[in-house]
Amino acid sequence: MTSTPDTATAPFSRIKIRTAALVFCGDDVALIRRDRADSTHYTPPGGNVEHGEDLGHALARELSEELDLDIALAEGGDLMWVVDQRVSRPGPTPPPRKLHLIYRLHITPELRATLAEVEQDELPDGSHETGVVEWIDYRKTAELPLFPPIGPALAALPDPRATVTDAALPAVTDANYTWV
Repeated sequence: MTSTPDTATAPFSRIKIRTAALVFCGDDVALIRRDRADSTHYTPPGGNVEHGEDLGHALARELSEELDLDIALAEGGDLMWVVDQRVSRPGPTPPPRKLHLIYRLHITPELRATLAEVEQDELPDGSHETGVVEWIDYRKTAELPLFPPIGPALAALPDPRATVTDAALPAVTDANYTWV
């Protein structure tokens, strides 16, 4: 008789997919700043793909929820980077392995003026965490506490429309990242 591992308690035994977008308006990129008691971090707008959900639909849903952006009004939509996350984190739930699919969109200043400035992220307990939408010059992202840690790759782009030849960024693991 063979036994199966207890995947309910094994870290990284589940895989979640998160879609996100780098939404550019000229040289500025939209990032969500989250202030916590002991830290501040930034993240590209996006979120987890729901079970059975199409990736494009998930991205459109998340950008609508977080930025009030109708992606049909944006240009682009190409997959820019993939980041494999296997990072331990505090809490009672074993961490999932997460694949971050990061897309790129471009919008006009007129559309930017209509977007949300604050985002409410629902937490598992039903409460909400407030995020502030900040527009930051992409060349200044290398030193930001940005998760996934794409800041150096983003800041190194020669321009916001530059071709990306390798979509795979380095994996994020306990060996190279400490959860904040």
